[in-house]
Amino acid sequence: MKEFTGKYTDSGKIGNMLLDNYFRSLEILLNKIPKQELKNRKILEVGCGSGYSTERIKEMLPKNVEFTASDIEDENVKNAKKKLGKSFVVTKESVYDLQRKDKSIDLIFLLEVLEHLEYPDKALKELKRVGRNYVIIGVPREPIWRILNMARLKYLKDFGNTPGHIQHWGRRSLLKFLKSKGFEIVGVENPLPWTIVLVKISK
Repeated sequence: MKEFTGKYTDSGKIGNMLLDNYFRSLEILLNKIPKQELKNRKILEVGCGSGYSTERIKEMLPKNVEFTASDIEDENVKNAKKKLGKSFVVTKESVYDLQRKDKSIDLIFLLEVLEHLEYPDKALKELKRVGRNYVIIGVPREPIWRILNMARLKYLKDFGNTPGHIQHWGRRSLLKFLKSKGFEIVGVENPLPWTIVLVKISK
């Protein structure tokens, strides 16, 4: 997830403003979950990259939760551990094969991961296996994402498509996709140029 990691470290003023808006929107969705449903619960970020998003999420969560993170890339796991400190648990895991028990995680974050996956339906199936209650999913909103890339003269040969993005969703198509996989939509936020969705795992 090098592109998303770089987005945090090389954003510039406008990029930082967009990212701040992204995490404000994330917090709005997080606040839709009743506080008693997070108390003393297990929370996992899948695809945490270098740990920037994990650090931002950590600031939003109650202190009495068990929050951990995972990523498939060795370098990301190493960097995330360095950023988050020795006491924070970061593991190497594939989104397709999480090393967790069935129905063991109360809230899962999957931010800027789904668009990189060859088999997003398989990933969602795995989240449903390990998840017990909620998932928050964030993806670039198309075609706005590509339009903005082209406006800043990025990836012109690929019509603005960011390298590594092999899945593309607009707001409507993302919601339709998530519903088709058995998720209940609880809330949606649209910080430019993303869509972030809070879903509940159907029992």
